[in-house]
Amino acid sequence: MRDAAAARGLTIDIQERPAANSLFEAAERLGIAPSGIVKTLVVKRPSTSSGTHLEYLFALVPGGRSISWPKLRAVVGVNKLRLPEPELALAATGYERGTIVPIGSTTDWPVYADESIVGQRIAMGAGAHGYSLFVDADDLIAAYGAVVADISVPEQPRD
Repeated sequence: MRDAAAARGLTIDIQERPAANSLFEAAERLGIAPSGIVKTLVVKRPSTSSGTHLEYLFALVPGGRSISWPKLRAVVGVNKLRLPEPELALAATGYERGTIVPIGSTTDWPVYADESIVGQRIAMGAGAHGYSLFVDADDLIAAYGAVVADISVPEQPRD
């Protein structure tokens, strides 16, 4: 991962972190606001080529927010998107769910970043459980040519 970041001119900081039971607990342990923890979601999209080749994209969504499927579909220009099964996400990225990050992924899928992360220093998955990666969102967006758009909505409380 460090080599992949360096190849794109990204400065990253990887820190070991203890497991947390919630977004708020994780943010407290990292000393940041919950919105500073950005989830990298791998999303399955219709193939742009003929055949059965699977295609994906990365959606970067801050803590406390969820993907807005209608907004993301509109930005991507498709009528169908979904989260893949864990084994497909692993095959598409080389990372297990909960550790996924565009940096060092086995394939450079397109990146879509929620506009609310612009200008922030963010924490994200680091490719392995028990670690967080810190990076300037603007640098990550530039390094991956990410599309920045309003692609999220506030998370609904869970009962």
